[in-house]
Amino acid sequence: MTHTLRIKVRGYHCDFYGHVNNARYLEFLEEARWGFLEDGLDLAEWKARGLGFVVTEVTIKYRRPAGLNAVLEVRTRTGSLGPRGGVILQDVVLVESGELAASAQITFAVIDLARGKAVPLDGEIAETLGRSLPPADGKDAS
Repeated sequence: MTHTLRIKVRGYHCDFYGHVNNARYLEFLEEARWGFLEDGLDLAEWKARGLGFVVTEVTIKYRRPAGLNAVLEVRTRTGSLGPRGGVILQDVVLVESGELAASAQITFAVIDLARGKAVPLDGEIAETLGRSLPPADGKDAS
């Protein structure tokens, strides 16, 4: 499943050079991930069960600048699910040209909120994640 979110670049998103500030991309990516997770999972139910999602690593590759009034589309999809965590892949595309402005790989874990420790992605958790957040290509991500 691929989730898309459109964002119009505002003045406060830009740096001194008129480009989207690198830190703003993190906010855009986070907003899109929330939508992605909400589309596939009942996050309130996960929280009630004492489980939460945490980002453990972010890798962003900036490819070309986006400026004031540009419309960006953030495309979010599951990359892989493993025994201790998973990867979400995100692309930020300049809508007008179709060019890739940035790409990101977000590594996450599911944690036990009370203990603050990662839980294995097996059994019901793995089944729910695999069913709710299938990889964009439809193949098994494990």
